[in-house]
Amino acid sequence: MSLDYTLLKSIREIEDAGSHEDKLYKILETYIKIFPVRNSFLFRYSHLGYLGEGIISLNTLGLGHIRDIRDDIRSIPIIYSALYERKAKYCSGMDFFRLVNSKYITSSNVNSLLVVPICFSSVAIGYICTNEFKKDFLITDQLLSSFTQYGRQAGRILEKTNGTAATQILSKRELEVMKRISWGESTKNMAEAMYISEVTVNQYVKSAIKKLGAQNRVQAVAELFRKGIIF
Repeated sequence: MSLDYTLLKSIREIEDAGSHEDKLYKILETYIKIFPVRNSFLFRYSHLGYLGEGIISLNTLGLGHIRDIRDDIRSIPIIYSALYERKAKYCSGMDFFRLVNSKYITSSNVNSLLVVPICFSSVAIGYICTNEFKKDFLITDQLLSSFTQYGRQAGRILEKTNGTAATQILSKRELEVMKRISWGESTKNMAEAMYISEVTVNQYVKSAIKKLGAQNRVQAVAELFRKGIIF
C-alpha cells in the first residue's frame, strides 16, 4: 500500500473525529502511525509576534500538554524556514545544534529535528516537531514531500473546524476577521478579500475585541487560541 494512499485514508479518519480536541489528537496519532517517527509536538502559530505556542505532544508514553512552551520562531531558524517556505524541513548533526533552540534537545540522544508546517491555503497556522525517529529511518526528498502534504491536509481540516463556542461569542464575520488577523493579514488585505471597506473591517475588529474582553488584537487572538475557537 503506497504512502500517499495511506495518508489520504488517514486524513478521512481525522475528518470523522468528533470534537476539535479529538481532531488534534488524531492528527498526531495518525502522524506517528504512518511516518517513521516516535514522537510529535503540536504547536499553533500566530503571525502576531511570530509566536509558536505549544498545545499537545504524543509519544510512546501517551499524550501530554506543552502549553508552557512559547517561542518567537525567528530565534529558531529551522522552524522559521519551514513556516515561511511552507515545506517540511529536517536537520541533524552540527546543523541541528546551529539551527535549534536548546529546549528542543530533550536527551543526549537527540541530535535531529523535523518540522512539518500545518498550512491552510498559503498561510501557516501551526507546525509539528519531531526529534525522535524509528530505527534506520531515512529522510528523503520524497518523504519530506509527504510530510509537507500531510501538514497541508491537517491545516485544511483544522481550518474547517470551529467549536460551537465560536457562534456563541462572535458573529461569522467577526470570527473571519480575527482569523485573518492571526494569519498576519493587513486591514487593506482583509477588506479586499472579504469585499468590504476598511472601516467595516475595523468595526468588526473593535466589536470582537470587546466581546472577548480583550484590550487589543493580540490579546483577542490569544483568547481565541486559548478557547480552541481558532487554531
